Amino acid sequence: MKQYDQLNREISWLSFNERVLQEAEDKTVPLIERIKFMGIFSNNRDEFFRVRVATIKRMVKLGRKAKVILGEDPGIILGKIQKTVIGQTNKFEGIYEELLHDLGKRNIYILNEKMLSPVHKKFILQYFHDEVMPALVPIMLDNAVQFPYLRDKSIYFLIKLNRHERKPKYALIEIPSEVLPRFVVLPKQGEKKFIILLDDVIRYCLDEVFAIFEHESIEAYTIKLTRDAELDIENDVTQTIVEKISRSLKKRKKGAPVRLTYDNDMPIDMLDFLMKKINVIKTENLIPGGRYHNFKDFLHFPNIGAADLQYINPPQLDHEAFAGQKSFLKVIKKKDVLLTFPYQSFSHIIDVLREASIDPKVESIKITLYRAANQSRVINALLNAMKNGKKVTLVVEIQARFDEEANLHVANKLKEEGATVIYGVPGLKVHSKLFLITRRENGKAMNYAHIGTGNFNEQTAKLYCDTSLLTSDKRITEEVAKLFAFYADNLKRGTYKHLLVAPFYMRKKFINFINREITNAQAGKPAHILLKLNNLVDRELIKKLYDASEAGVQIKLIIRGICCLITGESFSKNIEAISIVDKYLEHSRVFIFCNGGDEKYFLSSADWMARNLDHRSEVAVAIYDKEIRKELKTMIDIQWKDNAKARWINKKQDNPYRSTRSKNKIRAQDEIYKWLSQRKHTEIN
Repeated sequence: MKQYDQLNREISWLSFNERVLQEAEDKTVPLIERIKFMGIFSNNRDEFFRVRVATIKRMVKLGRKAKVILGEDPGIILGKIQKTVIGQTNKFEGIYEELLHDLGKRNIYILNEKMLSPVHKKFILQYFHDEVMPALVPIMLDNAVQFPYLRDKSIYFLIKLNRHERKPKYALIEIPSEVLPRFVVLPKQGEKKFIILLDDVIRYCLDEVFAIFEHESIEAYTIKLTRDAELDIENDVTQTIVEKISRSLKKRKKGAPVRLTYDNDMPIDMLDFLMKKINVIKTENLIPGGRYHNFKDFLHFPNIGAADLQYINPPQLDHEAFAGQKSFLKVIKKKDVLLTFPYQSFSHIIDVLREASIDPKVESIKITLYRAANQSRVINALLNAMKNGKKVTLVVEIQARFDEEANLHVANKLKEEGATVIYGVPGLKVHSKLFLITRRENGKAMNYAHIGTGNFNEQTAKLYCDTSLLTSDKRITEEVAKLFAFYADNLKRGTYKHLLVAPFYMRKKFINFINREITNAQAGKPAHILLKLNNLVDRELIKKLYDASEAGVQIKLIIRGICCLITGESFSKNIEAISIVDKYLEHSRVFIFCNGGDEKYFLSSADWMARNLDHRSEVAVAIYDKEIRKELKTMIDIQWKDNAKARWINKKQDNPYRSTRSKNKIRAQDEIYKWLSQRKHTEIN
């Protein structure tokens, strides 16, 4: 192996999704949560095919150029992906069978159409006629000139009506899971509780759907087509970016097929019929699966059993700095505040914006928006601010993948109310998590800023581990103001000392910090780096970490997702890497550099990927407050001690659980909550 080799990005991502599947397999995880992890795994994989696999398929056309960009022939990568995905699919199906068995132990049974009691049959027939039949649109395929369009994210039955000594008839039915629940709860029988999938309700009643056709038997097998989700934004100077995005969203719905998943029990003759009709290339696109597809719906699996079948998470904590305080802005004026989600309440962010919206001294609010919640309280606070005469500026990213339509709706809503709406920056995605509140105090403008690692989204803040810095430190707030000036006028790039701003300065700064550690290690001084990221992919920065390792710098990595860096080689002997996958999604980015003993701390919205460092507007903020530095270091130390949900990231990418010398099981997410809770009570008392 050549020095400075890196792991394939796509296979590393599949290794991450395998860690999600491990949670579904883990019998210490509550049963319904295991089922939900099956849904997360499935949803992740769908997006992987819609985005990454679709991209690689498009790059096949580039020939040699694609190999230079990807580091490997795209055809070889696609082959590796298919092999890995098929292996994971087989494991997935095995885990599902285990889950059915474990549900049975708790008197919960998922029935199919062949397992029904007379009571259940009567219930299902009534439910089918009342709810399901009106939503079905059967399409006969025999005389169809063109095969019906298969929508992305939808599942279908390919149906064969077998007729005695006559040619069979074929039909297609979309499972209406967007308008009806995927799971139907059936009447109990004693202590036993029953659930049936919508798919099997339809299977049981197919004879009624096709009653007008004479047939001996009916076969129905699930199929699902995944399409390319990349937006094709036309280079038409006569159109605004909003018009281009709107048009591209319509095209996305008809993206090129990248995967056909089908029930592995489907007979060969039906599969051949299907392939001829939709022109799918067998070796590239076909993924055999189980009886049920779209397992993302299992995220909403009904809990009809005991409470202990799900995680019973403790209540979110109020931050001790805000306890008993009437004004949040006055608190932030006195000291920086670090909020840590989901352990602490996201309501504090809403409260700050709500206070700003009615405070007569507040003149303006500026904010970046990447993904907002449905019925967003953040947006409501901004609307309220405008009604109270505040100037509101919204920098909305309308190229946030899969949120483009929602963001356009939010932008139009605020624009109609009088907000200044900036539709991102040409050529860059605005991924920074900022707001800036300007207040007139003693005749002067006083700024209050937020710099965070996660979106302004109260829904995901209950599930994502993120951090937010609230500060009035002029060193920081003045530079946040510069960044908003850049969003308004892209010629005003500005210079920054306390923020690391991508794509202009962030990469260079990180290289300088790593070089400083290398110099210190070579001089015999303390030298270490600790990085917490979602993804580590960037080739240049990985090479610098290898250089640092060879120089003797001690490097610890906590990487949730993709990690292309190879540990355990001669050039990476001083690098250790772990990944934590647990009940919350690790999402914060924290960077700590030894800096000769005077450690430098940063929080950021950016991963170490070329897209973040070179093609997005991202921010990392220097942490100056000593108490907040201690907070971050304590939480990172707790995570590094995790021996319950941490896995080693290694060259084999086989995700072995991490063991430590500790006799006690340390589960970082639980321990961080305990620590924050104890600290809160100490501060208040």
